[in-house]
Amino acid sequence: MFGRTKKKTDGSAKTADALGKATGVSAGKAGVPAGKAGAPARTVTLIGKPGCHLCDDARAVVEAVCAQTGARWEEKDISVDEELYRAYWEQIPVVLVDGEQHTFWRVDPERLRRELGT
Repeated sequence: MFGRTKKKTDGSAKTADALGKATGVSAGKAGVPAGKAGAPARTVTLIGKPGCHLCDDARAVVEAVCAQTGARWEEKDISVDEELYRAYWEQIPVVLVDGEQHTFWRVDPERLRRELGT
């Protein structure tokens, strides 16, 4: 049931290192390589699982806010990663910003924009 994928080398390694390993289903769906004044783009990680209606809602918010702010985003699936499952199974969807937990269950778009600095 649980699998592993190799560590990414596209800048998402910081988030992956914070979680101990890189896993998931997708990465870098929306975003621009740089944020304000050439600063590196922030990375938003959505942790969820297939068939989760709150995850679907959170994905729509994360995708829209990241498209507006230029932040990168990635999605990780707890059903393929035992460590993520143990850490977050009661909280999904969970949103991390640069590897730090930002919120869970419901994503407030205004709060996420503020966190991303726009």
